[in-house]
Amino acid sequence: MDAARDPRPGRVALAAASAALLAALAGCGGSAEPNASPSLVPGASSGGKLTIGIPFDEPGIGVKDGDSYSGFDVETAKYVAAALGVPAANITWVEAEGDQRQQLLQSGGADLIVSTFSITDERKQVVDFAGPYFDAEQDLLVRRNEEDITGPSTLGGRTLCTVPGTTSADNVLKRYRGRITLLEKPRYSECVSALASSDVDAVTTDDVILAGFAAEPQYKGKLRVLGKGFSTERYGIGVKKGDSQRVEQVNAALKEYVSDGSWKAALNKTVGPSGYRLPSPPTIG
Repeated sequence: MDAARDPRPGRVALAAASAALLAALAGCGGSAEPNASPSLVPGASSGGKLTIGIPFDEPGIGVKDGDSYSGFDVETAKYVAAALGVPAANITWVEAEGDQRQQLLQSGGADLIVSTFSITDERKQVVDFAGPYFDAEQDLLVRRNEEDITGPSTLGGRTLCTVPGTTSADNVLKRYRGRITLLEKPRYSECVSALASSDVDAVTTDDVILAGFAAEPQYKGKLRVLGKGFSTERYGIGVKKGDSQRVEQVNAALKEYVSDGSWKAALNKTVGPSGYRLPSPPTIG
């Protein structure tokens, strides 16, 4: 019998209560959209401005389309900015790729870098990091019908493409110098285009970035991620060296980002459609 037509009011009330409970439990697992109004972190006040470096051409992570910006790094940056008292309208977005990321922080060209910025001991010498806010693995993107490439060790005599000034390039140069021809291009989108046209044999960067490109309409069914990660990449938010207060504030924002469900909601919204297997949140700070 339909509970709405049941003459016994107790059953109707029970059904309504059950529905409310289910809705509440669903809310505990993370909202459909990231929280646009997180709590202000200690020491923050409303109405400020920030310049934030993000990627401009990484599907699912950071994409510039006209005057709009989308992707997981963008959602993360907006959440952190809001917790610092800065509304999205007061954010100036700048492109940050490769070595640009350190340079922007050192020159004052950006206040924060949220651009798949892997935390390394070398980079810690020149910038500080909050986070990590995501753990990825370096992997390879190849053509769908390529069966001979099963990992970096099978790339002998072949051409591999990546972006200079990245941990991906450093890892390849350290491990496979002399055995692999490394071609560096300014953007990953250029590497992926070269792969699709058979000008290179593989592209390497973090698996979550590669998954975004493989899911793009022009590449879907033509390219694939090997799924055999060979290094761990912990993404941090870059902060100017010595600004320990800002690091603490950003870490506080990231902790709430995870605890209130916004981290998961942002991943589902931006990276989820690529089919990438979403990881658990990392331990922050």
